[in-house]
Amino acid sequence: MPNRDEFFTLAFYRLIAFNTVRIVFILLFAYIATSLAERVIRGLRSYVVKAMLRADGGSEFEIEKRARTVGAVLRKSIAAVVWVIALIMVLKEMNFDVRPLLAGAGVIGLAIGFGAQSLVKDVLAGFFILLDNQIRINDVVVVNGTGGLVEEINLRTTILRSEDGAVHVFPNGSIQKLANLTREFSYYVFSVSVNYKDDTDRAVAVLGEIGANLMAEEPFSAVILAPIEIMGVDQLAESSVVIKARFKTQPMKQWMVGREMNRRINKRFAEVGFASAFPTRTIEISPAMTPQLRDELKDIVREVLNEKPSTAFSR
Repeated sequence: MPNRDEFFTLAFYRLIAFNTVRIVFILLFAYIATSLAERVIRGLRSYVVKAMLRADGGSEFEIEKRARTVGAVLRKSIAAVVWVIALIMVLKEMNFDVRPLLAGAGVIGLAIGFGAQSLVKDVLAGFFILLDNQIRINDVVVVNGTGGLVEEINLRTTILRSEDGAVHVFPNGSIQKLANLTREFSYYVFSVSVNYKDDTDRAVAVLGEIGANLMAEEPFSAVILAPIEIMGVDQLAESSVVIKARFKTQPMKQWMVGREMNRRINKRFAEVGFASAFPTRTIEISPAMTPQLRDELKDIVREVLNEKPSTAFSR
C-alpha cells in the first residue's frame, strides 16, 4: 500500500488530471456552442429571408443583405459571451477565486462607462444603424465624404473599402453624413454637352434612341429598371448646352450601364454629325481711332523713319 505522502501525491495528480479534462471539455463545449450558434443563425437567416419575401414581397437582394448584416453582428456577440463565460469557468477550474475578478470587472466597467463616453456613443450609434437598416454589408456608401464598399458593420465601427483598395474604419459615433448609393435601386445620372449650333431637340431624340437600344439588349435589359429619363436642357454653359438624363438600375449596376451609355453616346453623336463642344471664345475688335488720330500717328511714324541714327548707335 502507498504511504501517506504517495497517497497525497497520487490524489494531487488525479485532481490535476480531472481538472484538465474538465477544462478541455469546457473549451470543447464553447467551440461546439459557437459553431452551433453560427449554423442556427445561418439557418434562421434563410428562414427569415423567405418569410419576409412571402410577407412583404420585397427585393430578395435587399432582404438578404439586411439579414446577413444583422446575423454577422449577432454571431460575433454570441461568440464573445460564450467565450467569456468559458474563460471564467476555466479560471474557476484552475482554483482561481473569480469573485474578486468579477467585482473588479464591474468596477472597471463602471469606470469605462464614465470615462469612455465615446465608446458608449459608438455602440449606441451602431445599434441604431442596424435597427434603422441604414446600411448593410456589400452596400456602396459615402460616409463623411468617403465612398466605398461596406465590408463590416460592428456595434462600434463601420469598415469601408474604397475603389483604390484602401480600408477606412469609422467609429459609428463619428458618422455625421451617410449616403447609401445602393439601397433598393440606383440611378446613373449623366450630362451630355452639345454645341450651341446643334439642334437640342435632335440631341434629345438621339439620346432617347440610344437609351432604348441599350435597354433592349442583354445583359443591360436585366439590370435597367425603367426607360431612360431625359430631363432636358439643364444648363446653358459658357461653351455648350448641357442636357441631363438618368437611368434607373438595380443596386450597384448603375456604373456598368453608365459606362456603356457613354461609349454609345460618343459613337452615335459622331455618326449623326454633332460637333464636340470644345470651349471657344469670340473676340471682336471695334475701331476706336478717329481719322484725325490715325493721321497724327502716321506723321509720327514718318518722322521716326526719316530721323538719322545717332552717333552712339552709328558706332
